[in-house]
Amino acid sequence: MKTSLLPAPGFGRLAMAFALLLGLAGCATGPDPRDPLEPFNRNVMQFNEGVDAIVLKPAATVYRQAVPPLVRTGVSNFFGNLSDGWSFVNSALQFKFQDAAENWMRLNVNTFLGLGGILDVASEMNIERHREDFGQTLGRWGLSTGPFIMLPILGPSTLRDTLALPLDLRVDPVRRVTHAAPRNGLYVLRAVDVRSNLLRAGDILDQAALDKYSFTRDAHLQRRRADVFESGRRSLGENAGGDTSSAPGGSPTLAPSLAAPVLAPAAVPAAPR
Repeated sequence: MKTSLLPAPGFGRLAMAFALLLGLAGCATGPDPRDPLEPFNRNVMQFNEGVDAIVLKPAATVYRQAVPPLVRTGVSNFFGNLSDGWSFVNSALQFKFQDAAENWMRLNVNTFLGLGGILDVASEMNIERHREDFGQTLGRWGLSTGPFIMLPILGPSTLRDTLALPLDLRVDPVRRVTHAAPRNGLYVLRAVDVRSNLLRAGDILDQAALDKYSFTRDAHLQRRRADVFESGRRSLGENAGGDTSSAPGGSPTLAPSLAAPVLAPAAVPAAPR
């Protein structure tokens, strides 16, 4: 998730190097064992909030005010449909074959019957979307999350997800657009659309959180744990008729992160209502 909103050609290598450096810095101490780099992460979050206040939030506010809700919904549906292909692959890699089948059906139904994904016909047919990325796949394969990391521009992450990010970005369908102008336009549109869908959540966070950084970190780690473990438990429970009310360890239903990355291809939130 660079001082520009657009992933540079070598961004994957930079993200990998950044993650490795952070891993080497893991000997640093902090008040939370999940977050040994907290002072650094807080500085990065402060930088991100500055970029958001100057660029992203104003653009998202104008977009939400100027663009009709029906059009915004179509834009969100379009980018959500682009992410379904990679979700299908990761569902299959995690042996969630029912989820993979539903993602594959969604991709085909919405692409061919929904005008390239602008219309979400699959949801009207009760075909559920299962969002998956390679970080989740690595988690299902047993790789630990590692320390919490606040990435410049991209926002909250973990060492595991940062290592997976180059592949997530490499397979992003927007990256396959040949000409730079339309490709960059799609990157910008996706970033603004995602941020516009988080405007209300951001306002609530500003008002409710005594420590925005701690709230963002805890909510993100909770959500990612749910993404990796609770969805897999749900899939197993559906097949075996088991109880899926909590993640391993008895955790209750987990809260979503209010600071979702704006550029990761699988991080498109629900369409505006």
